[in-house]
Amino acid sequence: MIKKLMKSIREYKLPSILTPVFVSLEVVLEVIIPLLMAKLIDDGIYQGELSLVYKIGIALIICAILSLIFGMLSGMFAAKASAGFAKNLRQDLYYKVQTFSFANIDKFSTSSLVTRLTTDITNVQMAYQMIIRIAVRAPLMLIISLFFALSINKSLSLIFLIIIPILGFGLFFISKKVHPIMERVFKRYDSLNNVVEENVGAIRVVKSFVLEKEEISKFKHVSNEIYQGFSKAEKILAFNGPLMQFAIYTCILLISWFGAKIIVTTNMTALTTGELMTMFTYSIQILSSLMMLSMIFVMITISRASIERIVEVLDEEPTIKDKKNPIYEVKDGSIDFDKVSFSYVGKKEKECLKNIDIHIKSGETIGIIGGTGSGKSSLVNLIPRLYDVTEGTLKVGGVNVKDYDLESLRKEVACVLQKNVLFSGTITDNIRWGDENATEEEVKRVCKLAQADEFIQKFPKKYDTYIEEGGTNVSGGQKQRLCIARALLRKPKILILDDSTSAVDTKTDSLIQKAFNEEIPDTTKIIIAQRISSVEKCDRIIVIYHGEINGIGTHEELIKTNAIYKEIYDSQTKGSDTNEKK
Repeated sequence: MIKKLMKSIREYKLPSILTPVFVSLEVVLEVIIPLLMAKLIDDGIYQGELSLVYKIGIALIICAILSLIFGMLSGMFAAKASAGFAKNLRQDLYYKVQTFSFANIDKFSTSSLVTRLTTDITNVQMAYQMIIRIAVRAPLMLIISLFFALSINKSLSLIFLIIIPILGFGLFFISKKVHPIMERVFKRYDSLNNVVEENVGAIRVVKSFVLEKEEISKFKHVSNEIYQGFSKAEKILAFNGPLMQFAIYTCILLISWFGAKIIVTTNMTALTTGELMTMFTYSIQILSSLMMLSMIFVMITISRASIERIVEVLDEEPTIKDKKNPIYEVKDGSIDFDKVSFSYVGKKEKECLKNIDIHIKSGETIGIIGGTGSGKSSLVNLIPRLYDVTEGTLKVGGVNVKDYDLESLRKEVACVLQKNVLFSGTITDNIRWGDENATEEEVKRVCKLAQADEFIQKFPKKYDTYIEEGGTNVSGGQKQRLCIARALLRKPKILILDDSTSAVDTKTDSLIQKAFNEEIPDTTKIIIAQRISSVEKCDRIIVIYHGEINGIGTHEELIKTNAIYKEIYDSQTKGSDTNEKK
């Protein structure tokens, strides 16, 4: 797990190495200072050697200045290394998500991924900074100070050897209790982000139904759970401070008692006053080191749950990958479903598509109609290989889709969905998602084909009109037409319209289809629709019922031979006739 994270250090290896180097130099100087102080007291002040006092005093000043410089340098390099590590880790995590298939993405919610990219990585960044700095400083200070304390007086140093294990056991107990609580807290963070995301994304719906109080209550409930979790963890962690203070004061009292006794009974032969003062300093350094270690334990305890969540994403293997030596060219837009079955969970008993056998010629216009949940969208999602078939074979251009380079295949299959997405930027920027090198003339041409130019010309800034995030400043029909124009700009061999004209009127829908037939006759067009009028002029229409092909034919043929199609047609035409009479 740690090894996988360390791959994200990369160009920040040097500051990561220099940080502990400067920390070590800082610690050595801090440990030397008490020895110089002891010499100053015993050999300088007590002996009345003024010149020695000056020399040791200058040495102390130099050590203090150097210690300060090394401390500043270690802090600078630690900040650079930890921030750089977090930047790389965030990039690696984001890039990993980009490789995921829809099946992988289905395992992680959007809110969960956002938490991992923000809160979890921040926790890891803080932990890494403490590891390369404080985790080096604390044990080094502990070992060196303990060594010099033993060299001064072994009997007094036994106090440390008794206190340290007791303190270590206490810190371990605290860490073990806090970790499972933090795991639960970070999972609740996912829920909190999910509530915020849903509320902000559907704010118009919330306000139209006057459900602000319910949404506030939902947020308050999740927020309170996080508060309760953190409170419980902090209550346990609160024992860390008193435990450290108890250890420090106990050591100081015992050293004072036994040290004074040794000085009096041995007449300063076994222990001098300066050495006793040094022992006080070393006791503070040793126990401060243990306090630092306890802080590291706390931070690692908090970040451990975050590390596990980050590595979970990094370890996730894409279910859809390019094979070795893939094919990069799609010959044409022909599509062949050979006894294809599909299940989102890979189980035969839960198949949403069963034994699909369809053969579509390049340039054909195919309509697909069926009830909600019949498997229409699942069927077309297999063509650009957003999911892999569970059984059977799917071919595009006469080649199994699994043999294609994914990028090459998806460049030739343009999808326009019912829930279209526009990105913040100008209209031109959004259209150029289809081809970033397209000229203004090409952008305008596809917008005319998609019947979008008319409303764009009415905007004050026309094609430079800024689209808000999610396309909130354009209507549903306008958004659909812009997305159709974006897909057309790619000049694909296969164009999939997944109920993408549901928000436009029938006249505009008819004009868009006419433009398709005239401008892209060689492109295979698959139109999924709820309205019969959107598919009745297609070369063939496929009726899907409960994941199976119920009928294939022209509009006229299906009216005569397919009961489901005729029922849909009758319900829609009778409804329109009634409206006209009214």
